[in-house]
Amino acid sequence: MRARDVLGAMGIAAGAAVGVAAGACALVAPRRSDEGLEERWAEVCRYRYAHRGLHAEGIPENSLAAFAKARELGFGVELDVHLTLDGALVVIHDSNLGRVCGRSGVVEQLTLSELGECRLMGTDEGIPTLDEVLRLFDAAGDAASPAPPVIVELKTADGSASLLAERTMACIDCYDLRFCVESFDPRVLGWLRARRPDVLRGQLARSFLDDRDLSLARRLGATALLGNVTARPDFIACRFRDRGLPAVRLACGRLGAHLVTWTIHSEREMLESEAEGAPVIFEGFIPDPRSTIGGEERPD
Repeated sequence: MRARDVLGAMGIAAGAAVGVAAGACALVAPRRSDEGLEERWAEVCRYRYAHRGLHAEGIPENSLAAFAKARELGFGVELDVHLTLDGALVVIHDSNLGRVCGRSGVVEQLTLSELGECRLMGTDEGIPTLDEVLRLFDAAGDAASPAPPVIVELKTADGSASLLAERTMACIDCYDLRFCVESFDPRVLGWLRARRPDVLRGQLARSFLDDRDLSLARRLGATALLGNVTARPDFIACRFRDRGLPAVRLACGRLGAHLVTWTIHSEREMLESEAEGAPVIFEGFIPDPRSTIGGEERPD
């Protein structure tokens, strides 16, 4: 092959590589920086977040007791929201009631009244409504000591993304909260992007490559954050051990999205994450409630 042909082939290859890189950036790019939202993100960074509340023996996850304990100690919380059969909002992680309530049934197929008969982890704690939980973190009338922020995760099922997002925002709007919203479902973030651009939104992420319940296309697409083309998130909430995924590194590096990590199980992991600038969602130990993002403690 002549030198001219070699150089031509190299030029084509380089152009193709640039095109692929540009396409990848366009797909996973976050929302463009907004001054007001950046101020809210600065507030999020000042706290550590108790995963499903500050739960322990006798205090079940996603219970009012767990959220009250976190609030008392000054932690932010992460919580999970589902839509019931009759359109109510309840805070529970699993759709299937077996693990947390020891009975059969699916949250989305039961009414609020039916779910009211359930108890969490063999305790007297019931499944709380979103309204009940948010009341604990309402900052109204407490300007001197505002409540910590809340990370609200929306759990969709059977095409419920729009209705779940709409009703969740209507509930949140009833309170004076510091909060952000996240979901694995980019349709939730797409709804927020179109109808509530004022809300700080995050795409949940992890490696789905070993998830045999999903098709190969969905596993690859979710792992590569292809839903960002719809979601345009402000932050990526990534499983701690998967934060090095190429798509996460691209979105949170060169493209400027913020990073949150979950679920942190030790002080070592917590400090490692915060040293990288990522606030943490923790479980199984009780750290100081103040974040040390960037080496600076949260001001009192």
